[in-house]
Amino acid sequence: MAEASTSPPGTASGSVGQPVRRQSQARVIRAAIIGTVVEYYDFGIYGYMATFVAALFFVSEDPTAALLGTFAAFAVAFFLRVPGGIIFGHIGDRYGRKKALSWTILLMAVATAGIGLLPSYFTLGVWATVGLVLCRCLQGFAAGGELGGANAFVTESAPVRWRATQTSMVNSGTYFGSLAASLVALGATSVLTEEQLLEWAWRIPFLLSLPIGLVGLWIRTRLEDTPQFQELEKQGEVKKVPIKDLLTTNGGAVLKIIGLGPLITGGYYIATVYAATYLQTTAGHSSQVAFISTSIALIAGAVALPLSGVLADRIGRKPVFFIGSTAAVVLGVPMFMLMSAGPAWQAVLGQTVLFVCVSVVNGTSYVAYAEMLSASTRYSGLALGNNVTNTFVGGTAPFIATWLIGMTGQPLAPAGFFVFCALITLITTFFIAETRGTALRID
Repeated sequence: MAEASTSPPGTASGSVGQPVRRQSQARVIRAAIIGTVVEYYDFGIYGYMATFVAALFFVSEDPTAALLGTFAAFAVAFFLRVPGGIIFGHIGDRYGRKKALSWTILLMAVATAGIGLLPSYFTLGVWATVGLVLCRCLQGFAAGGELGGANAFVTESAPVRWRATQTSMVNSGTYFGSLAASLVALGATSVLTEEQLLEWAWRIPFLLSLPIGLVGLWIRTRLEDTPQFQELEKQGEVKKVPIKDLLTTNGGAVLKIIGLGPLITGGYYIATVYAATYLQTTAGHSSQVAFISTSIALIAGAVALPLSGVLADRIGRKPVFFIGSTAAVVLGVPMFMLMSAGPAWQAVLGQTVLFVCVSVVNGTSYVAYAEMLSASTRYSGLALGNNVTNTFVGGTAPFIATWLIGMTGQPLAPAGFFVFCALITLITTFFIAETRGTALRID
C-alpha cells in the first residue's frame, strides 16, 4: 500500500507537475511518527507524573492548589506553541520541511531531559519552579512546529488514493508517545515505592526522552524533502514571508482548522492526561488502575486512527468528522458517569469510548487540513491552526477540568467541557468542503 498510487505517470501524490519521488513512503511515515512519539511522550509524562511534580515543585498545604499549579505549568507551555508554530512554520515553508522537523525533535528531547535534571523546590526553592516552567516553555515552543510539520511531510509524499490512511498513521505517533509515557509511569509506580519516586526515581521517565529524541533526529536527517517543496523551489515559488501569504490567501482555511480542532485537542487531553488524574483524585482508583485504563484507551485509539483514515479515503472526510463528533456529544456525559463511580472495568470502558470518539475525528483531521492549504504555506497553516486550538482548549483542558470540579463540586463537570469541545467540532464540519480525491494545491 505504501508504494501504490493513482496519480498519472510522472506525478506524485496527486499533485500537478511534480516529479515522482523514489523515497520509500514507509521511511517517510516512520520518520514522521518518531517525532510525534517524542512530542507526546514528553507532554504525556509530565501529566502522568503530575502528582509527583506537584509535590516536588509546587509545595503547598493544599493538594488541590499544588495540582492546579502543576497543570498551570502544563498549560503555559501551550501558549508558546503558537509562536513556535509560526517560527517553525516559516522555516518549513521557507527552507524545507526536513530542516524544521529536525530542530523540533532535538529541542523537545533536550527540554524534557532538562526537567529530569532539575533540583526540586526543597533544594533550590522557587527557582526550581521557575526552571521547570522554562523547560515547559521550551517544550511548547518546539512542539508548535512538530505535529503540523510531520503531517505536511507525509501528506505531500502520499499517493492520493491512500492519503488519509497514511496521514492518520502520523497521529498514531501521538498515541504511541502517550502510551509509552503511561506505561513508563505505570511501571515506575508499580515497581518503586512513593518514597523512592519522590526522592530520585521521578527523574528517569523524563531523562528517557533524550535517547529517543536522538534516534529520531538521526532518522530524520537521512530523509529527502517532500516532492511538493522541491517543486516549489524548482519553480521559484517559495514565499519569503509565508505567514503573511497564509493570512492573506488562506485565512478562511486557518479559521476552519481552528474550529475543527477542539475535540481533537481538548478532547484528547481530557480523555488521556486529565482522565488519569481524574480516576485517582475523583473516582478514587489507584494509580495502577488509572494508568492501565489510560493505556487500554490509547491502544484502542491507535487502532481507531488508521481505520478512520481508511474510512475517510472510502467515504470522504466530512462524514467521518460527523460520525466522531456526534458520538462524542452523545456519549460524553454517560461515559464520565461510568468513570466517576463503580468498579475499575467501568472506568476503563468509559475512558476508552471517549478516546475512540476523539480518535475517529483525529484520524481524518490533518489530511483534511492539508488539503485546504497550498504547498507554499501548508506548514505554517497546519502549525498555526492546530496550535491556536491547542493553546486555548488543549493545554488548558486539565486545568479547566480541575477548576470546574473545584468550583461546582460536581464530579461530572469535566464532561460538560468535553461535550462543549465536541459541539464546536461538529458545528464547524457543516462549513467545510469535501476534499477527498482532490490534488494538493501548489500555489
